[in-house]
Formats: sequence, C-alpha cells, structure tokens
Amino acid sequence: MFDTKIVIVLRDDLLIWQKLNVTAFLVSGIVGANTSLIGEPYRDAAGHVYNALCIQPMVVLSCDRETLKTIHRRALEREVKASLYVEEMFSTGNDIDNRAVFAQFDPETARVVGLALRAERKIADKITKGAKMHS
Repeated sequence: MFDTKIVIVLRDDLLIWQKLNVTAFLVSGIVGANTSLIGEPYRDAAGHVYNALCIQPMVVLSCDRETLKTIHRRALEREVKASLYVEEMFSTGNDIDNRAVFAQFDPETARVVGLALRAERKIADKITKGAKMHS
C-alpha cells in the first residue's frame, strides 16, 4: 500500500484518442517530477529487456467540465503540483508550441481537459471529489 495516490482526471466529453493522448502526457509529467516512481527494467523469458514502468498504481477518473475546473482549483488551493493539459494543446505538434498555448491562460480561463496529481491519499481524494471512475 502506498501513502500517496496518483490520480488522472479526464473531461468526460473527449474522444477516445484524446483521452489516451492526454493520459499519456499527464502521466509523463507525474513520473518526470517523481523519478523514484520508476522501477527496474523488465526482462522476458527470452532475455529481452524492456523499459522500466511506474511502480505505483494509478486511478483514472472522469468528470464534466465544471467539476474538472473545481478539481483544478482545489489542487491549486492545496498547493498540490499537478500535470495539466488544456484543450488548445490538441492543435499543436510539439512541446514548445504546447507551452506557448498553455501560457496564454490562467486558472479561470484555461479549458482544462485533463489533470493528474500525486498526493497523500486523503488529500488526493478530497481534491478529486466529484469525479467518477472512468469507464
């Protein structure tokens, strides 16, 4: 059992490819900020070596636009560092352009489509209250 919880929250009106894309980007931010989350490389029975994976399970939730905005606000209020993906990032094709469009918005104007965080379990649950298990 981990003391912390990794939670990914996706806006429920995204297309499937968008949900998968956003999840991948958000998780890379969590792992990049917490390199201790990476385990050892995997090795199959034939001796092939594969990349190490995150050692901690993750929960994927979904909610509507307003609930996601509330979750974003709660994370900021509690000073929990989060990975954030805004709608305008779908129209870019690289990190430089992603950061440029991201910088155009503040928490009130951002059209957030996904957020991921790692926090103490109880805090993560309080922040993400209102979101439901993704199905």
